[in-house]
Amino acid sequence: MHTEPAYDAVLIVSFGGPEKAEDVLPFLENVTRGRNIPRERLLAVAEHYYHFGGKSPINDQCRELMAALRDEFWEHGSNMPVYWGNRNWEPYLSDTVRQMRADGIKSALAFMTSAYSSYSGCRQYRENVKAAQEAVGEGAPRIDKLRVFYNHPEYVDVCAERVREAWSDWSPSEREASALVFTAHSIPLAMAETCDYEKQLKETCRLVADALGKKDFRLVFQSRSGPPAQPWLGPDVLDYLRELSTRGIRDVAIAPVGFISDHMEVLYDLDTEAMALAQELGMRLVRAGTAGTHPAFIRMIRELIEERMNAGAPKKAIGLFGANHDVCPADCCLPLAGRPVPPLMAARRPVGAGVD
Repeated sequence: MHTEPAYDAVLIVSFGGPEKAEDVLPFLENVTRGRNIPRERLLAVAEHYYHFGGKSPINDQCRELMAALRDEFWEHGSNMPVYWGNRNWEPYLSDTVRQMRADGIKSALAFMTSAYSSYSGCRQYRENVKAAQEAVGEGAPRIDKLRVFYNHPEYVDVCAERVREAWSDWSPSEREASALVFTAHSIPLAMAETCDYEKQLKETCRLVADALGKKDFRLVFQSRSGPPAQPWLGPDVLDYLRELSTRGIRDVAIAPVGFISDHMEVLYDLDTEAMALAQELGMRLVRAGTAGTHPAFIRMIRELIEERMNAGAPKKAIGLFGANHDVCPADCCLPLAGRPVPPLMAARRPVGAGVD
């Protein structure tokens, strides 16, 4: 860091997840509190966690992200502390903000674990931070959000590299003939109309495909939940695999660019459900990894922090839209009328956990 910092800490803000089987139902009850979700739906989603021993991988992935960021800061001459708080499980945001106050932190930059603008991936996290500050009360640190990074060159490069790793055993001709399918979490169409989520996703897909030299690709969605009559972004990844099968496509690479780590939705919806369907259809399916703690992704986070701490620092962004705003407008990523659709509503088909 090359100037006296205007911020004295970094806060990773994430969704949270259960650490053991006994945590699963209390965690799901936290996620759905006040939303009148049928008990049978919670039990159905709980089975997805029990399939993996009752432990979501997302918390360990946040711990790995914290460690990687601390190492990155240290290598660049900074000992800025890194904190972590969750929306739905320990460590809760309010507890983390309380600890930050006790440690003397006055102002922090928040890295929220989504590359895109949406109510669930941005505004709701900002609301969670505000609620945590109010719960802590006087002396709670100021917390500002880092901008979304869907078109940051390092993020695009990492996503492209993960695809290259996934299809490394394929010949050039097999890669050329294969289907490249990008996935992201679906949201209600009404919510999509209040944000740039779909536009940003399409731009990431275009940039990654261009880096791969792949002209044909498709953005599809996963983890759809909610009443069957309510329209959500589509097509669904499983439906699209069936469509590819009818067209005679046998080699498919799936890149979950809508997620930054291999958490439950990736493991269940893609590695379990999609892989099982691909086998049934006689397809060869590979799944690209997410950014995780790739060194270039960690470098990107440091650069996002430095650009906020250094007035006039360049903002890296490629493609059609430039760097996103630092401060969200008042009408940015508004929720649906009334309460936002929770991720565990009765679905039109069995879906992934839809929560982390």
